[in-house]
Amino acid sequence: MTAATTRRLVKAYYDRFNAQDVEGFLDLLAPGVVHEISQGGSEKGKARFARFLAHMNECYRERVSDLVVMTNADGSRAAAEFRLDGRYLRTDGDFLAAKGQRYRLRVGAFFEVRDGRIARISNHYNLKDWLRQVGK
Repeated sequence: MTAATTRRLVKAYYDRFNAQDVEGFLDLLAPGVVHEISQGGSEKGKARFARFLAHMNECYRERVSDLVVMTNADGSRAAAEFRLDGRYLRTDGDFLAAKGQRYRLRVGAFFEVRDGRIARISNHYNLKDWLRQVGK
């Protein structure tokens, strides 16, 4: 992979996220993808990632904007920073009750890329800020 190819891969990942193209989104992932969940655990495999994504799509409607992607020289790793605009649609576990609250977060993500696929994604955002925004 080259740095430019990896930048295109990460941009495609977020384009498909915004389009809610779940199949296309999952096609970009390696079979054994590792997903490190912000403020949470780590899951392995496309099937687990698909379940996580289905849950998120039930509880939230989100869109990425202001995306900036950075890579290392050989394209094996990347980082992204973006704005996440969302709406809290269905109560998620022990969080506050969902009432359609809107939120806007700054998010950082880190990627490992192997054989043209995303092999690891690690997302990070400010949970306290999200709780403040949806607690209104």
